Amino acid sequence: MRVPILIAMIVCALAAPAAAAEWGGLVPGVTTMDAVRARHGGPTRADAQKTEGYDTASWTYEGTQAPPGMKRMVVDFGLVSGGQFRRDVVRTFRLEPNLGAFDRRTIIAGWGPPTRSGREADGDVFIYAEGLIVHFEKDNFRPRLMMFTPPQPLDQPPAKP
Repeated sequence: MRVPILIAMIVCALAAPAAAAEWGGLVPGVTTMDAVRARHGGPTRADAQKTEGYDTASWTYEGTQAPPGMKRMVVDFGLVSGGQFRRDVVRTFRLEPNLGAFDRRTIIAGWGPPTRSGREADGDVFIYAEGLIVHFEKDNFRPRLMMFTPPQPLDQPPAKP
């Protein structure tokens, strides 16, 4: 059990902030279904859906099929890019880390300080313009959800309530 956690921590510690947030070889807006299948195998569950009128897909990896250190990974496919719909491209993916796989320090070491931060429900939220959103547990130290998206335009100051 400690080996997957150690591997996840080393990967985060060695990762440098990049133009697009990525993890485990997955880059939203770039990685294809074939590349996800080649890297992670077939999903535990695959669902077809309609998103904004387009036929999209969602692949869930759970249990032993989830990446090391994760309870679950959900990869959503189907992205409009350059005015064209690309059905087989990763739109977003979500990671639900196991306890101890990541912490606030490894998030900052891997992706740098957040572009924005705030509070939602019971925990802090880090938002990166590169396309990563991290929701922390109540303790504000352990992430409960990490969502990777294409880069987000966050150059405007946050709106005042």
